[in-house]
Amino acid sequence: MKAKTQFEPATFTQPHAFIGGQWVSAAGGHTIDVINPATGDIFGSVPALGFDETNQAIEAAKGALPHWGKLAASERAAVLKKWHALILEHQEQLAEILTGEQGKPHSEALGEISYGAKFVEWFAEEGKRAYGDIIPAPRAGQKILVQKQPVGVCALIIPWNFPSALFHRKAAAALAAGCTVVVKPSELTPFSALALARLAQQAGLPDGVLNVVTGMPSEIGRALMASPTVRKLSFTGSTRVGKLLMEQAAKTVKRVSLELGGNAPMIVFDDADVEVAVRACMASKFRNGGQTCVSANRVYVQTAVCEPFTKALKVAVDELRVGPGTDRSATIGPLINDAAVAKVARHVRDACSKGATVITGGKAHRLGGRFYEPTILANAQASMELAHEETFGPVVPIFRFDTEAEAIEAANDTNYGLASYIFTNDINRALRVSDALDTGIVGVNEGAISNEVAPFGGFKESGIGKEGSYQGIEEYLDTKYIMISLKD
Repeated sequence: MKAKTQFEPATFTQPHAFIGGQWVSAAGGHTIDVINPATGDIFGSVPALGFDETNQAIEAAKGALPHWGKLAASERAAVLKKWHALILEHQEQLAEILTGEQGKPHSEALGEISYGAKFVEWFAEEGKRAYGDIIPAPRAGQKILVQKQPVGVCALIIPWNFPSALFHRKAAAALAAGCTVVVKPSELTPFSALALARLAQQAGLPDGVLNVVTGMPSEIGRALMASPTVRKLSFTGSTRVGKLLMEQAAKTVKRVSLELGGNAPMIVFDDADVEVAVRACMASKFRNGGQTCVSANRVYVQTAVCEPFTKALKVAVDELRVGPGTDRSATIGPLINDAAVAKVARHVRDACSKGATVITGGKAHRLGGRFYEPTILANAQASMELAHEETFGPVVPIFRFDTEAEAIEAANDTNYGLASYIFTNDINRALRVSDALDTGIVGVNEGAISNEVAPFGGFKESGIGKEGSYQGIEEYLDTKYIMISLKD
């Protein structure tokens, strides 16, 4: 690790945790360093909070719940809309923070801030539409009312790959529903969450409604999962950790939303527009350096178009510019840490040892550190590790196939079921294959599939629950049935 460099955050950022409306340090002053993945320098430090401080945050959220939950939805919406406006006003500063701690190119960071802000705006309005029902009663003289109410205090665990967007996507839904939250950002990327908390405070969010606890996962997670006050968990991260949290949540019967790992197949049929398929593959695979849960992890190309697709993809990949996100000309940044680089290198070595051919890339980038060359591998086979594990890096393995049935069988041969992609100009095939693929999201002739109006979530071991759309706010609402007997 290089020597510590001076960290100059935007004026609204705080190198402290946020509990009950106060910016706090850890007991004993303990901190953890946040590393810039592009340089290896220390980007800044945040408090290393533990079990007791996390419980303080839970108590702050509990104390704020009665007032916030009983506000009219329009009153909560007014605060969220102010928050949304401040996010857009400070988009450049937020992007600078995001690039510094996460490494993605500045243009992508700006895009993430804009994308995330749309969820704040969306849920500000969606909170007004948490409708109930009046159900015809089985007997005369009765009324049956069904109403929605906030779940309560929620724990939101945010990953490092989209530390701003997924903060928005989870927190905006919870807050619009009338819940209060304790947010645990990744220890790798906490500053985006802290900056957004500062803006929420400026927007007028009452003290205790939103709390951000920073530090290592073990003690913070132990407090969140053990607390009976926390009634809901929303987690985005690995399937391994998601299973552990689900098991812990059972002890207090918490509601859970889990957005876990992926192993997305992309199927390019021989009647596809190759140019469209290549452009979509670039958008899906190389955004955030391949570090997205919906990245095309396995690219199946029908034999008749495999050669032209591979050639065109190589041209596009070779035009990518690898560099630190602060270089405005860079189109792909570093991987998040050394472990990520090691995993990508292992997958490439394993594939090559089993017959894959490197078309381009295939090794660490000349910049060194956490940079890896954008890579295309031909002749990929089901026996390779990258066919079964999420690479989470800038590697495209190309698998040949001959028949539609063969492609569907290979695409579904995984424990994961988050996203998939189909490229064809035959509408019957598009609908037929969409139905056959066992994933929660299907992109047809499209590589960018996530937005605020559509439900995001997977099948099988890719998770439980949905984010975005009207389903996203339902995850934070309980349904109460009220039976009324009327007097004559």
